[in-house]
Amino acid sequence: MSDQAQPSFNIQRIYLKDLSVELPNAPQIFLEQGNPNVDVQLNLNAENVSDSGVYEVTVSATVTTKVNDKVLFLVEAKQAGLFEIRNVPEDQLQPIIAIACPQIVYPYLRATVADAINRTGFPPVHLTEVNFQAMYQAQVEQAQAAQGGAVGHA
Repeated sequence: MSDQAQPSFNIQRIYLKDLSVELPNAPQIFLEQGNPNVDVQLNLNAENVSDSGVYEVTVSATVTTKVNDKVLFLVEAKQAGLFEIRNVPEDQLQPIIAIACPQIVYPYLRATVADAINRTGFPPVHLTEVNFQAMYQAQVEQAQAAQGGAVGHA
């Protein structure tokens, strides 16, 4: 009976869920001169995919690089992981899903994005490290502020 009560965390699978690479202005874009402007957007999504405590956590990146307002390349990648999380108290579940799981998936996303960009003929863009704990804490504080604002202060 004690086995059932023990918290467990297992990685079932890490996988590339989606990858898109576009060079809409090729081949002329290879002749453009100037400093590239790189815009990186990150997104995190999690969902419960089974009643047995299996969660899919997806970290997405959209990398748009332009020179002189012309797109050099656009890379969109979604890296995902399936995680089995059982017998974890509810107050600890969300931090595991929002911090621990993305920290495991993110290095795979970084490698995928760098490799995809390298294959375009441009130098790879290496995504910076992300502090998922700080991101989670900021979301919690933002949610608490929104709740406090909705309730009002006496």
